[in-house]
Amino acid sequence: MKRTIALALLALALFAGCSTQPRNQGEITDMRRQAEAQLGRGNRQADRSEPEGALFFIEDALRLAILADDSGLRARAGLSLGNALFALGLESEARAAWAEALAEAESSGSRELVALARSHAARGALFSAITARSGAAVAQSVVEELARERPHLRDPLFVAFSWTVEALALGELGRFAQAEAASARSRATHERARLFELAAFDWFMIASFRSRSGDLPGARAALEASIELDRRVENSWGLAASWRALGDVQTRAGNREAAAAAYARSAGIFSALGHEAAAQDALSRAP
Repeated sequence: MKRTIALALLALALFAGCSTQPRNQGEITDMRRQAEAQLGRGNRQADRSEPEGALFFIEDALRLAILADDSGLRARAGLSLGNALFALGLESEARAAWAEALAEAESSGSRELVALARSHAARGALFSAITARSGAAVAQSVVEELARERPHLRDPLFVAFSWTVEALALGELGRFAQAEAASARSRATHERARLFELAAFDWFMIASFRSRSGDLPGARAALEASIELDRRVENSWGLAASWRALGDVQTRAGNREAAAAAYARSAGIFSALGHEAAAQDALSRAP
């Protein structure tokens, strides 16, 4: 039981857009403020699995960052651009965006941004391998890369991003207890920051690890926690995905009636979102 790779990617996209450096009061920062605002809008769209809408805002943020000649901002916008492109299935374009973002991070002189960019590259390699059903082949190298880069990350949200990617890699290695522990680190940061969409995704990942290890009651409890958080922020796509996953868990547990109800609820949300194919997929899973 997992969300799609694209959804996993988009749920992490916010981290490329976090602003960490205050501006001196004597500077003129109009374009940079506009870029930050557009980047924030794009990342919020991405968090809700709307890559087309995200791309519009992120490209505008990158344009403004280029106009301001701000390498750090260009790097963060480029990382988000790569995320959105990857979610749209444009893998080669995404890799090019991430590579350019790494170059800008190096130009900025920020070792933290370099570490963040390299972590994105590691995650991209992991996603590509998972898509090709060979995730375990690269997962260990991703864990090692993240361990090398994490000490250079100071922003708590960047660190949480690193733990989230490590959790995905550990899950591919079948090390589910360690994967859950990594997700718990990320979740704690997101909950403290009141980033409930991201905390909901952390719970979703924990549910996946528990389900794959055979802990179905634990998986159900984690999905219920994910649903509760997504309700608080009206994250409809996350709700639909979690209800569908809950149907999967109930099916495995032999609870046919509860599974059918969960799938129907998921389908209703997907349909209201205009995603009829996803709605039909949910309904087709009913036992």
